[in-house]
Amino acid sequence: MRVITGKARGVQLKTPDGLKTRPTADRVKEALFSVIQFDVPNTRVLDLFGGTGQLGIEALSRGAKSAVFVDADEKACSLIRENLRRCKMEAEGQVIRSDYLSYLDRCRQKFDIIFLDPPYAEVFLENALNKISEIDILESGGIIVAERPLGKELLCEFSGFSRSRDYKYGQTLLTLYRKD
Repeated sequence: MRVITGKARGVQLKTPDGLKTRPTADRVKEALFSVIQFDVPNTRVLDLFGGTGQLGIEALSRGAKSAVFVDADEKACSLIRENLRRCKMEAEGQVIRSDYLSYLDRCRQKFDIIFLDPPYAEVFLENALNKISEIDILESGGIIVAERPLGKELLCEFSGFSRSRDYKYGQTLLTLYRKD
């Protein structure tokens, strides 16, 4: 797993031991950033299910202003901090150890891009989308990128957001929502 392009291009990111964290495949990440490449510069990014931090780090490498990484697992938070150090991006990244719903309940920041790549077998994705649609943390015109496995359905409508389309990469689906 590596940073694909930008100022940290080619930096190898540490990955976790075991199967608890499932990093996004490089080919999926590359395709995702091809879709949103012009939306990334000078943005504030939320990587809500941080894992390794690779999505937020890729955004920082491509010119995002800042990124907040949230994960409930201390080992994942340590891994994100290590990956930020490897990329020399510690100043642009903030790592918060928290359950995603607790973080959203107390979040007072606004973001331009939100990455949602939760554990596939859970209902975290639907819960996060519902919660984000209830609170005002995404800037007008901002993007939510939701990653899920092929076969896992997702509501077409969330209040205040327009669903663009699904992008299929092997067994992975990416869905983009834009704030109206």
